Amino acid sequence: MSILLVEDDPLIREFVVEALREEGYHVIHVSTGEEALAWCNRRVADVLVTDIRLPGEVDGWQVAERYREQDPELPVIYATGFSPVTPRPVSGGRIVQKPFHPEEIARTIRELREKKSAPPG
Repeated sequence: MSILLVEDDPLIREFVVEALREEGYHVIHVSTGEEALAWCNRRVADVLVTDIRLPGEVDGWQVAERYREQDPELPVIYATGFSPVTPRPVSGGRIVQKPFHPEEIARTIRELREKKSAPPG
């Protein structure tokens, strides 16, 4: 399974990438919303993990909205310590408050994937 991680803090990004790779995930990681959007049309991610506040013109909300245009069922995890923008998570998304332990991201990914693969009803 491939995960796209969008996180501008290099230390947090390194810890999360390491934890997810230890779980057996293929991780693509970028530091800006613009970089994340460059991956969008390639449809490389099974799960999107994005910080909400990002440098540049594109925030995490916009990244998720664009990805969901391509894949309406894509699980999204929003990571935030503070966001000046009103939350607008996509359905099926989760918000994880910073600071978090990288294992929390891995656990949330497992929960979202299990929920997505569960039979309706």
